[in-house]
Amino acid sequence: MGYLLLAGAIAAEVAATTAMKYSEGFSRIGPSLLTLFGYVLSFGLLAQTLKTVSVGTAYAIWAGVGTAAIATIGIVFLGEGMTVAKAAGIALIIIGVVVLNLGGAH
Repeated sequence: MGYLLLAGAIAAEVAATTAMKYSEGFSRIGPSLLTLFGYVLSFGLLAQTLKTVSVGTAYAIWAGVGTAAIATIGIVFLGEGMTVAKAAGIALIIIGVVVLNLGGAH
């Protein structure tokens, strides 16, 4: 159940960050409220996750997967460029999350 809550926390964080892009510096009310709601939901779900998943593992997965997802959304949907450095960074994040989960960080 902890990892399901963590997935929800990641999804809420990614949605909030994406909404922030459209808030135009918090000058548009709709995207600004979505940003606020998404981050509150994300932290609430992350807090629940910490009841069953170690803080180091949960936070690393939350931050890493969220960062990789936002970078991918930027490239695929927002027209941001893909560079070798960006691709390598995303790959390293994914590798790091896998190593944390396989390496006994639980």
